[in-house]
Amino acid sequence: MTVQAMDAVADSGVIRRVLVVDDSRVQRRILSVSLKREGYDVIEAASGQEALEICRENLPDLILSDWMMPGMSGLEFCRELREIPVESYAYFILLTSKSEKDEVAQGFAAGADDFLTKPVNGYELRARISAGERILRMQHELTEKNRVITDTLDELQRLYDSLDNDLLAAKKLQQSLVPDRFRDFGLGAVSLLLQSSGHVGGDLVGHYKISDTRLGLYSIDVSGHGISSALITARLAGYLSSSSPEQNVAMQVYPDGSHEHLEPKEVICRLNEIILDEMETEHYFTMLLADVDLETGRVTMAQAGHPHPLIQRADGTVEQDGPGGLPVGLIPGAEFSQFVLQLHPGDRLFMMSDGVTECPDTDSGMLGENGFETMVRDLHGHALDETLQAIVWKLDEYSGGRGFPDDISGILLEYRG
Repeated sequence: MTVQAMDAVADSGVIRRVLVVDDSRVQRRILSVSLKREGYDVIEAASGQEALEICRENLPDLILSDWMMPGMSGLEFCRELREIPVESYAYFILLTSKSEKDEVAQGFAAGADDFLTKPVNGYELRARISAGERILRMQHELTEKNRVITDTLDELQRLYDSLDNDLLAAKKLQQSLVPDRFRDFGLGAVSLLLQSSGHVGGDLVGHYKISDTRLGLYSIDVSGHGISSALITARLAGYLSSSSPEQNVAMQVYPDGSHEHLEPKEVICRLNEIILDEMETEHYFTMLLADVDLETGRVTMAQAGHPHPLIQRADGTVEQDGPGGLPVGLIPGAEFSQFVLQLHPGDRLFMMSDGVTECPDTDSGMLGENGFETMVRDLHGHALDETLQAIVWKLDEYSGGRGFPDDISGILLEYRG
């Protein structure tokens, strides 16, 4: 092999800087000349301690160290070297006349990578350096890949933190869609519950004024979870706004500025057309919509795939029924029916999402309608503004404290008459 060819090999490899450690100046010179001829940058050290100081300042790529040296032996030097906290790796070859298996095992245990028997043969030295090249190249590639992974994870963490902050802001915004959690209307009072299973959810509850003695109540559960479902609820909240009759799909506004309230089934038909024709979404939602007459206690209600409304009479008895119906946003031109409930003074009306009845227990079961009825009976006599939160506590206890896989929401109306 020519000098130019050996230079090319050294230049193309990952080993450039070599440290030769030997107490014999003659042995150091023999190795140094051979290595320099092949294009390596060679440093010499006459003792293990001197070599250790060199490595602490600037770790070489390859170390050739004699085993038997006065003071710090090559074995001790190797062991001390491996204790130095460094990012790169130095390939360590011990030069020794020892060939016994136990002594070789000691060298590997101390951190040596390879051995060469003295006197060193030039061809064997090049072969061992080539082996070291392969190991160091793989180590460098692994280090670079780890660096890329670390940089990627750091970037993902920054993105996650940014997304988490956005989701927290979105959660506050969604909660602002239900500003009045408790509202007293004189002849009746309403309590609202909205608790997402994640940062944001697909449930929505609310009320709007129809007249001085009539109240609109709605409970909505959009399919899916997360941001896309939350965006749909924000849109629906605008359609059922209590502050602008012109924007409320439950109101029919006439050219002279007067308006009247549509029946619940007509409102749901309108929403069905909107979600299919205007929103361009694959989401659908279930809904309970009620028109409550606070003077008479008459409740006109439409149900679109939502859990049945539940009435708790003043004496504590519970009634739960409804026609069911189709969810909103599945079938163009779908028709929805409505029914009438009669409330008497002291009665309570619950309109809850399926996150309540489908709450899992610790044995892969669900609460169900019967379980919810039992829960409501147990809470008979609770203050209105505490009842829905008490339901959440009972659900948490029922699930074994594992949290809720679905959003929990609901409306509780107490009729006073």
